[in-house]
Amino acid sequence: MTTTKTADAIITEEVISWPGVEAGPGERGEFAFKVEGREIGHLHGDRAAHFFFPKDLWTELYEQGRIVHHPVFPGKKGPAARSIEDDADVRDVIEMLRLNYERKSPG
Repeated sequence: MTTTKTADAIITEEVISWPGVEAGPGERGEFAFKVEGREIGHLHGDRAAHFFFPKDLWTELYEQGRIVHHPVFPGKKGPAARSIEDDADVRDVIEMLRLNYERKSPG
């Protein structure tokens, strides 16, 4: 029997392998990744990821087409969303979580 991992399983497996990352369900149905209690991003199943970036980084990622406005905060720089539709999206979500991990992890 062949088992194919879902996007959220692939992302979770990678991100929880980083030192200091804790993961678990949030209060609104999301699955959050945190470093020392600070969220680096969260997933909504295997269909979407949400992040919060500093405005300059948010602008850069937005201009590159890597993120869109967060649905709860339309038009606001900082909160971001990324849909997950294929393997390239999975890799990019991991990369963006890594950006926040490197910004928020101690040391």
